[in-house]
Amino acid sequence: MLNRVRSAVAHLVSSGGAPPPRPKSPDLPNAPSAQSAAPPGAPRSPPARAGSGSAAPAKTVEARASFSRPTFLQLSPGGLRRADDHAGRAVQSPPDTGRRLPWSTGYAEVINAGKSRHNEDQACCEVVYVEGRRSVSGAPREPSGGQGLCFYYWGLFDGHAGGGAAEMASKLLHRHIQEQLKDLVEILQDASPPPLCLPSTPGAPGSSDSSHLVGPQSCWSSQKEVTHESLVVGAIENAFQFMDEQMAQERRGHQAEGGCCALVVVYLLGKVYVANAGDSRAIIVRNGEIIPMSQEFTPETERQRLQLLGFLKPELLGGEFTHLEFPRRIQPKELGQRMLYRDQNMTGWAYKKIELEDLRFPLVCGEGKKARVMATIGVTRGLGDHNLKVCSSTLPIKPFLSCFPEVRVYDLTQYEHCPDDVLVLGTDGLWDVTSDCEVAATVDRVLSAYEPNDPSRSQKFGQATSLSLSILTSKRRWTCLTQRSMMRNQRAELCSEQVTN
Repeated sequence: MLNRVRSAVAHLVSSGGAPPPRPKSPDLPNAPSAQSAAPPGAPRSPPARAGSGSAAPAKTVEARASFSRPTFLQLSPGGLRRADDHAGRAVQSPPDTGRRLPWSTGYAEVINAGKSRHNEDQACCEVVYVEGRRSVSGAPREPSGGQGLCFYYWGLFDGHAGGGAAEMASKLLHRHIQEQLKDLVEILQDASPPPLCLPSTPGAPGSSDSSHLVGPQSCWSSQKEVTHESLVVGAIENAFQFMDEQMAQERRGHQAEGGCCALVVVYLLGKVYVANAGDSRAIIVRNGEIIPMSQEFTPETERQRLQLLGFLKPELLGGEFTHLEFPRRIQPKELGQRMLYRDQNMTGWAYKKIELEDLRFPLVCGEGKKARVMATIGVTRGLGDHNLKVCSSTLPIKPFLSCFPEVRVYDLTQYEHCPDDVLVLGTDGLWDVTSDCEVAATVDRVLSAYEPNDPSRSQKFGQATSLSLSILTSKRRWTCLTQRSMMRNQRAELCSEQVTN
């Protein structure tokens, strides 16, 4: 049944890639690898050219921060120059060779609209084998030839304030997921419910008999039902947290500067897990129907969580911000008047008397794409950003930014699919200028022009979408820059008012 379904959905996240050889997985590194963890045999991208605007890498640490693109693009030196050309903004996609990305994945990218010095986004596409760490009984597992798990992995990392975090995540996040799954190999292959507690390794701390510490069983007669699916979700969530912690530890020594939104897809045991931390988006187009597979996390969608944190820990606001939201900035002359507001408990609006602390800058300001946390950043979840501070201040923003993704699950075995069904992943650069319906129409238009068995169908769709994106974002570039300038001016006005008052 599973084989039939996987064949039918060859273009959902497409079929074709074969699992790599199954050696024992290397230990998770403490530092990002200088080479990408691409599938075996993948050509490596050349180093950044001299004179590209970044200093020549004299040390290994500096080389990690040099301009690079996803390894599977297999860019030549000329291709890398075109990828860094903000004026030409050429569409880049993997070369049309015999080597295909797993499951006939299509990919294409175009440089951003000149908002940063280099293209700070990254992508990753891997086939990962997981060897179990130990059996359910707690004894270490003996190396075996066919008892592990293989998962397919895709990741998009939308970098900001530097490309180091996105590049580090593209190289290591799938290995953190691999590490988290090692304890689950035998459990996921067993149809019985997961054990609530794994036994300790003999001789390890805490392995002695502690039955005398257990209270009366009558108080704990019921237990929660835990599914295998929730174990995989938990493994992905933990992997995001450990990836973020590793960035915090290595941000100085390895220049993991900036931050990134992360959109990750894992296919394991017949199910697709879509994990999103940021404002990227994933949709499934199935028989013309659009199925959302992610939620964007922005200052607007997470307003109440941010306000609650500011309410519970006012020291994080530094006396410069208020956790309350008002329809507009309050003027000093309006003190004592009643104005509409809402706090962390409200979805509607009410009136309150304006007090002196209400003149502070709002924690969440603006709306739509103009919305910002502390007038600085427009996303509320992602990896990195450990050094991010409020403009003209030493106030850190990281406490308000969560690294945990929302994970949605799609069971491939529950639906019938046709060759034109696809899973589309895109950063906000795509979705800011293109709707779900427009992308679905592009899917239908491009894929219908090729035979179902044509291996280039998915690639052509990616190229067509990126070409449209290049044209549309060029037209909107100055609008985005103007919006960011307005936000900086508002922040400057606040500082000026505080000095005057």
